[in-house]
Amino acid sequence: MKYLSALLFFFAFFNVLFAQSALPDQFIDGKSVVLISNAPQARPAISWTVLADQIHPALVEAGGDPVAYYELEDIAISEDIQAGFAEMFNKRLIANIVILTRKGDGSVELNIGPYTKNRNILPTTGLWNLTENSLDELRKSLSDLGKEQRTKNLLVVEVPEFPSGASAAANAPQFINRNPLNLDVFKLGIPLSGSSGESGFLNTFRYDLLGKSKELILAEQKAEKEGLERLFSELYPYQIEFLTDPKTDAELIRDRVQFVLMRVEARESDLLENMGLPVGNPEMQNRIVVKYYIRFLVRNELYIGPVWDAHPDWRVSLESFLKNLK
Repeated sequence: MKYLSALLFFFAFFNVLFAQSALPDQFIDGKSVVLISNAPQARPAISWTVLADQIHPALVEAGGDPVAYYELEDIAISEDIQAGFAEMFNKRLIANIVILTRKGDGSVELNIGPYTKNRNILPTTGLWNLTENSLDELRKSLSDLGKEQRTKNLLVVEVPEFPSGASAAANAPQFINRNPLNLDVFKLGIPLSGSSGESGFLNTFRYDLLGKSKELILAEQKAEKEGLERLFSELYPYQIEFLTDPKTDAELIRDRVQFVLMRVEARESDLLENMGLPVGNPEMQNRIVVKYYIRFLVRNELYIGPVWDAHPDWRVSLESFLKNLK
């Protein structure tokens, strides 16, 4: 029995050692963009740019070439914003996406994957992962890994760079702060996919979502579907169609669905700025909220309504949005 225990210990140790000694080949032979999600409640309280300053030397020592740092929440606002950033990354010949998530308890998780060269940004499988209890432990692990592999990245920058994302945001459709016309004539499509899809995968690395079990996520999605059906039956007097299968805009318009309900979840200050509205109460800037809006398929116009009704609880947000449609 003691030999079996020793053997099991050996294999466990070997697996851990192997997992931490196999940095992706493209990471040590290509440019990387680093996305950071930093929980505001984590202690010590430091900004995401300070995190970038602290992790940059360790990423370089590990053999990487991190050429740009962004806050994850700025990029994962919507598919259009992600598409804009993807264009920027393509021009810079980015090969890797590195995501650093600092959770509320101070623990950190690093994920590395190949850049997809499209708005998905990151593939949903095959990511390299490293989790530590603190940033200091993560930095040490990265430095140690760098001693085991020879990098092909030369002439890397010594300090982190924070490029502007304005050109990416400029590619996004404009939001209109009023209600669309003709909702009583055409059907409103309500997506019931139960999943954010590949383009929404980036959001799962946000500090408040990372680590949720698949069972919990599925339970939340099921509750949301049931809640959507109830709220629309009570508050929306016009025709609706629940969309369970992916369809093109042309197919939806053919079926007399000219409007689609859209849902975005992000930091409130980012949403306000992205939708062209002033950022109000500073105490509300960092909270994660859900905002609903309507996309008019024929002209790709986005209607957010006349009243700002975003809320941390999606039920409250949707109920307010439907009431404001009247």
